Amino acid sequence: MQPIYLTFDDGPDPQWTPRILDTLAAAQVPATFFVIGNAALRDPALVRRAAAEGHEIANHTLEHRHPWAMTSAQARRQVREGAQVLQDVLGRATRFYRPPHGRNRACMSDEAREQGETTVMWSLSAIDWGVMGRADRIASRLQRIQAGDIVLLHDGRNKHNRPDQLMAVLPAFLDQLKRSGLQPAALD
Repeated sequence: MQPIYLTFDDGPDPQWTPRILDTLAAAQVPATFFVIGNAALRDPALVRRAAAEGHEIANHTLEHRHPWAMTSAQARRQVREGAQVLQDVLGRATRFYRPPHGRNRACMSDEAREQGETTVMWSLSAIDWGVMGRADRIASRLQRIQAGDIVLLHDGRNKHNRPDQLMAVLPAFLDQLKRSGLQPAALD
């Protein structure tokens, strides 16, 4: 079996994250959740649930602010405080970091490295957001998955995301993965 890595950004979301966790559990599929610190503060039990079910929890900053709309000091603080919140919630440090909006800044990656985190982007986006985030289009994009891909999905609504559309295709997609010879794994 060849690995692929499903990643979910912008949660935890009290409506959608439990549904996604239930779907992953039914399929026995691990994933990585890039969590927003303030959302984790609002629902720490949901973050702990994801970790207890074998999913990797990773840093997606404190507030999900656009990296280019902050000073370097503010950007560093977003990474540092996001990591601290998750450490407080989980009782352990996180190992991975992803910049909001996929917009990496050297100061943020440097701060993540200082926190002991590796910056992780993605190789395939489901584009499960905005006007292109319709179930049929998401399903079509997920058909392109290949061994080694890191797949960007969203469990948090966070303004433009469409987890409702993702959930319309996620169970069938996970079922298809089982038959494809690709093995979902959490980042390691």
